[in-house]
Amino acid sequence: MKILISACLLGMRVRYDGKSKTNAAAGALLERHQLIPVCAEVFGGLPTPRVPAERVGGRVVTKDGRDVTAEYERGAEEVARLCGMYGCTLAILKERSPSCGKGFIYDGTHTGTLTEGNGVLAERLMKMGVRVVGESEMEEMIRRGEL
Repeated sequence: MKILISACLLGMRVRYDGKSKTNAAAGALLERHQLIPVCAEVFGGLPTPRVPAERVGGRVVTKDGRDVTAEYERGAEEVARLCGMYGCTLAILKERSPSCGKGFIYDGTHTGTLTEGNGVLAERLMKMGVRVVGESEMEEMIRRGEL
């Protein structure tokens, strides 16, 4: 299976803080599937490291107040194009991210408070009919033998 996956889960240092969020289960998928690592923020032109950002309604705003919605949308569009090129039907994305989060994201106050919602990329992929899961759901899928 061809699967889009957040690059940070595979150990790539693309997060806002210049670090990764390496996930051993995600790495193990390389043995059975073709993984396409992506980072919509980087694809949208944002640097690494960068000021943290959170979704506020339909916008994405950095902790210092800069609106980076256009960069997030541009990155989501580029990832969506890759998804179509590779024919991916599943995306494993970093939970709670303003780009990749599905179901719950940070609420825009930069206080660590979660709210219901989806990141810009997750929303875009779901509209395309791509199944989007976070890393914890991926781990459950592996345990159940679905991946």
